[in-house]
Amino acid sequence: MPASDGKAVRQFLETRLEPYLQTKPDGSTSGLVTGYYEPLLRGSRTRTATYAQPVLGVPPDLLTIDLSEVLPDLKNMRLRGRLQGNKIVPYYSRAEITAKGLDKTYPDRVLVWVDDAVELFFLQVQGSGRVQLTDGSTVRVNYADQNGHPYQSIGKVLVERGELKLEEASMQGIQAWARANPDKLDELLNSNPSYVFFRELPPSGKDGDGPLGALGVPLTAGRSIAIDPRHVPLGAPVFLSTTQPNSETPLRRLMLAQDTGGAIRGVVRADFFWGFGAEAGTQAGRMKQQGQMWVLLPPGAAPK
Repeated sequence: MPASDGKAVRQFLETRLEPYLQTKPDGSTSGLVTGYYEPLLRGSRTRTATYAQPVLGVPPDLLTIDLSEVLPDLKNMRLRGRLQGNKIVPYYSRAEITAKGLDKTYPDRVLVWVDDAVELFFLQVQGSGRVQLTDGSTVRVNYADQNGHPYQSIGKVLVERGELKLEEASMQGIQAWARANPDKLDELLNSNPSYVFFRELPPSGKDGDGPLGALGVPLTAGRSIAIDPRHVPLGAPVFLSTTQPNSETPLRRLMLAQDTGGAIRGVVRADFFWGFGAEAGTQAGRMKQQGQMWVLLPPGAAPK
């Protein structure tokens, strides 16, 4: 049907699909809705005193083990590790990757060098971004893999340590703390053992296109969400009912489940894609709302 025919699309959804309210095991239907975006970093193809933070591709010694090959019930479970002798051991944590200097071990896996460790950290949290190089050109990098360690919120760490108040633990608040405490920054970043590796996308598509999500298609600002694929099928339409960042103003609209994320876990959990650039980053960094989700599924396809 024509994409511009909103009436036909609505009729199709209402006649062919049924709304299924996402419900937790305890019977509650409300969960956390956060935001993410596509940031712009400054970088270089060569390392300099200014550009000294490596954006790493997947290292050759990272093993990904698909557990569904052993047990079909574990189809969404994968282990990451490395060989040590004839044993598979956990892959290096963030602290170990930094201390080891993986960029020196595998210099060919450095995609670009950027100028800010905090911006690089949040690039890993967002999962994709753009890097403007010194010659004026721009490259896009996208999530390729992860070291297998669980994600730990550094905002939560700062709150638990009394460094920030809960309402200050937004992306902007963490960035401000990092600027004011450069001597504590490495230790804080290493408190999150998770580390994301990237791939450089070919220079195709349009500048206005969003980054590629888990489905391999560009995300759409304000219409794409990341979900936990164990509970919401990738590609499914999802009606989201929440509020605008730091506000009681309703935000209710039909979204598409087009992405996943290491921190997006749970039956009622969504990450709202705000788009590209500073304004999108401001909105994403402030968003920490409660919300409900209705997945639109064909009749009979909803879980019992």
